[in-house]
Amino acid sequence: MERIEHRACFGGSQDVYRHESSALGCAMNFAVYLPPQAERGPCPVLYWLSGLTCTEQNFITKAGAQQFAAEHGVILVAPDTSPRGEGVPDAEGYDLGQGAGFYVDATALPWARHYRMYDYVSRELPELIEANFPATSARGISGHSMGGHGALVIALRNPGRYRSVSAFSPIVAPSQVPWGEKALGAYLGPDREAWKQYDATELVKSATEKLPILIDQGEADEFLESQLQPWRLREAAEAAGHPLVLRMQPGYDHSYYFIASFIGEHIAHHAAALRV
Repeated sequence: MERIEHRACFGGSQDVYRHESSALGCAMNFAVYLPPQAERGPCPVLYWLSGLTCTEQNFITKAGAQQFAAEHGVILVAPDTSPRGEGVPDAEGYDLGQGAGFYVDATALPWARHYRMYDYVSRELPELIEANFPATSARGISGHSMGGHGALVIALRNPGRYRSVSAFSPIVAPSQVPWGEKALGAYLGPDREAWKQYDATELVKSATEKLPILIDQGEADEFLESQLQPWRLREAAEAAGHPLVLRMQPGYDHSYYFIASFIGEHIAHHAAALRV
């Protein structure tokens, strides 16, 4: 593991590391913000999953999250969104291949060797963080768009592993919208039953842990009707008795201006659960 960026930030440090991932079979970058409290002892960790086309840089440079992480004493970890590098398969367009890992473990060729972002985020990365940084085993998970999908799926599929979950503009029903149909069809093959294991709207129906979900969604989001459709998850959660707060925010779009406007409230939401 090599530190490739280091900057002082709100009394702590914003770093970026590169390591060889066994899950993905390539070198991966991830960002770590250590709040000032980490100098005195271990802190809980909030994992952030970014959306299509993003790297670890988008969140750490645009969201303004470090100020709130420093206030609450929370470590922020933001991985890249897919495997990358020579020999890693890619595709034309922004919504498949490098930059579009969709937080699944691919089973179809040519993706199966490298595209195992679910395993990377849910297993390998937390093991790495907790072994090498002043981190407790208290974890929260959040994300945006494709990353919001990933956060919801990983939390729902791993009861007891996370104490909190939230999302901005998540793809809540990928098996029913174009982005998800393209990605899941490529990575998992044509069997739509296999897609359900990565669909939050399907998973919430039988979730054994009722971990409260917080979602913020902009009403002016250009992808709201075609790709996101948060009401699908709300209806499924209501039917299953799963606690969910969906906040529709007038005037906000899909951008990091939206995320920056509410990231402080999300970090406070996670910090309250992580302190328990």
